[in-house]
Amino acid sequence: MSQWVNNSVFYHIYPLGFCGCPEFNDGQTEYRLDKLIDWIPHLRKMGVNALYLGPVFESLKHGYDTSDYYKIDCRLGDNASFKKICEELHANGIKVVLDGVFNHVGRDFWAFKDVQKYGSNSQYCGWFQNLSFGGRSPYDDPFWYEGWSGHYDLVKLNLNNQAVVDHLIGAVEMWMNEFGIDGLRLDAADCIEPNFFKQLRRFCKTKRSDFWLMGEIIHGDYNRWANPEMMDSVTNYECYKGIYSSHNDKNYFEIAHSMQRQFANGGIYQNLCLYNFLDNHDVNRIGSTLRNPAHLYNAYTVMFTMPGVPSIYYGSEWAIEGMRTRESDSMLRPCLDLDTPLAKTQAIVPHIGRLSALRRSFPALCTGKYENVLIRNEQLVFKRFTDNQTIVVALNISDGEFGLDFPIGGGSVFTDVLGDGSEFRVENNHCYVTVPANGARVMLLHNGEFDYKSFNEKNEKAENNMQSGMKEDRQITMGSAEDKPEVELRQECEPIEVERKVKLGKYRSWDGSMFAVIALAKNTDDGEQSIIYKELFNNGSIYTCAAKGFLDNIENNGRIMPKFEYVDHDE
Repeated sequence: MSQWVNNSVFYHIYPLGFCGCPEFNDGQTEYRLDKLIDWIPHLRKMGVNALYLGPVFESLKHGYDTSDYYKIDCRLGDNASFKKICEELHANGIKVVLDGVFNHVGRDFWAFKDVQKYGSNSQYCGWFQNLSFGGRSPYDDPFWYEGWSGHYDLVKLNLNNQAVVDHLIGAVEMWMNEFGIDGLRLDAADCIEPNFFKQLRRFCKTKRSDFWLMGEIIHGDYNRWANPEMMDSVTNYECYKGIYSSHNDKNYFEIAHSMQRQFANGGIYQNLCLYNFLDNHDVNRIGSTLRNPAHLYNAYTVMFTMPGVPSIYYGSEWAIEGMRTRESDSMLRPCLDLDTPLAKTQAIVPHIGRLSALRRSFPALCTGKYENVLIRNEQLVFKRFTDNQTIVVALNISDGEFGLDFPIGGGSVFTDVLGDGSEFRVENNHCYVTVPANGARVMLLHNGEFDYKSFNEKNEKAENNMQSGMKEDRQITMGSAEDKPEVELRQECEPIEVERKVKLGKYRSWDGSMFAVIALAKNTDDGEQSIIYKELFNNGSIYTCAAKGFLDNIENNGRIMPKFEYVDHDE
């Protein structure tokens, strides 16, 4: 396994949808994918350092019906423009993984068209699985062929034909040489001949030992495909289902069982770095799947802290909704721009950024072992640990704060590195921790040597450095207090009376994001009282709003709850 993968946070884009391409290829070159460069600040803000792009090669319709493996789909641009995109991504520390669709091609694939033209005289008859001239195809061709899973617009390749294998590996070589790609996601991997993967692996690893191969596997034993002879990793559909189902059913036993089965001592995949996700281009959006939107916070926390590599599907960091229908997957694959109005769901972005920072900071979250500590229907505690570091993750999906007492050894104090730095003492090898409603704590076990303030400052500096020199992120833009001359700051004053008292200190927003009220203010024009507050994580952006609305209640999924709730109890 390539070490860069263990330390990665992936972002997954379906390019033809992301760019709003026409449904059918009209042959006109449009440089739509160039807009990806404008998204780099947004990716960096979330700590993304690897990008998985769905099909980008020439096709007639949806990208999985390839017509030319050596050419970028003209609806996205051309080879030269795509090379510049890859160079820009690499310059910003972002790896590039492409979709390798090697099980089948489209009916516009040049070799298949040769068979259509020359019939049994075509030299490419042997390129396609079970092609015969003893009948007619569902498209009324004067021959029969095998379509993938009964879809005859997808012509199954004969991967036992060495000429086919050489053609595909030749394309991979070109992608590696011309675009410097870092890996492949192999589509429909369970349908592909194992010998093909063995040849592909030998070629790729000889050329670049850190090249990553990940297969799309939905069912079965992942070790059949991810092993030293074939692929490095596969899609973790078992835990994909377990994460959303555990939250919807309020049954953490399900995901705890899957993670213990897969990754604990003696687990069947403890030596694999599986590809984890909450949604993708083939399944309903997590924003539509979760019954309670408040559970989105913990769903991402589980994915980022469990063994394996986390992946965000484009737009789901804003909890956009989308469900597939019998007729179309288009709702799963929308065109998105950074200025799309998504203000009501922006707040999960800083949470993702914080989780990414924790993975960068603590090796136990990237490569540590796994062990369940405490399991309840609505609460789960597990630990990730190396010989030198222990991280404990405590999750709560009840509607109220919950106290958890669990056994632990090896240290004297826990510090919550996800939240506000709260500390919890270990006594007699037990620790009692309170976890917020629909929230989580990610805690470092130590003996008093950990300095949370320095850690937080270091992370904020690292995040600022990641974004330095980048274009302004148009999706989330707030000015500083200095940009608002009409506001008079007053650092020390009596609390402003609204429905509840507004005080200086830390607050948790309705969706779990953390903020701090840093000043109580008065507008010099009309005397109205205002709040000045900042994000505790992400880039520390500063905001202002009217005091009378700061602690208003909102309706969320049928429940009335405050927009911001005071959580700093050390008055």
